[in-house]
Amino acid sequence: MKSEKIYKISLTAIFTALVFCATYFIAIPMPAGFGYVNLGDAFVLLSAWILGPLGCICAGVGSALADLLLGYAIYAPATLVIKALMCLLGFFVFNALKALKGYSFRFIISAFVAECVMVLGYFLFEGVLYGFATSVVNIPFNLVQGGLSLVIANVVVNILYANKTVRKFMAFAK
Repeated sequence: MKSEKIYKISLTAIFTALVFCATYFIAIPMPAGFGYVNLGDAFVLLSAWILGPLGCICAGVGSALADLLLGYAIYAPATLVIKALMCLLGFFVFNALKALKGYSFRFIISAFVAECVMVLGYFLFEGVLYGFATSVVNIPFNLVQGGLSLVIANVVVNILYANKTVRKFMAFAK
């Protein structure tokens, strides 16, 4: 039991670092300086599927820290909430689809819902901040980020799930 707690703490720290690194080091600025496109969402999704609700810490903290260090501090509080919600919904939608056979379809649907939360969340945040006409400009960029992250996360989670040793530690496989 104690080793399981240590495992969860360690995995939470690792996934927080992975979310941060994928967000920070793969950051492509959007037009007019309104945020940036990154691949951190792939690890937000993976943290949801592997850690379950605990992954919200990884998703929110890792992403918000990247915002702070990239000079987008105004986005950090919104990012903390949006990414944590993405993770939470990704996990709960995945579990709600248990009746469906096969994991891949469940991964894709839950990732799609989570990425919709991201697009809508940033649209609303930027709409309040800059005006809704201006926030519309970033929707295509957020969709590209969400789509790429969905594909990457789906490929990675299927590779991990194929490994029986790794599978027994995944939140969704329990």
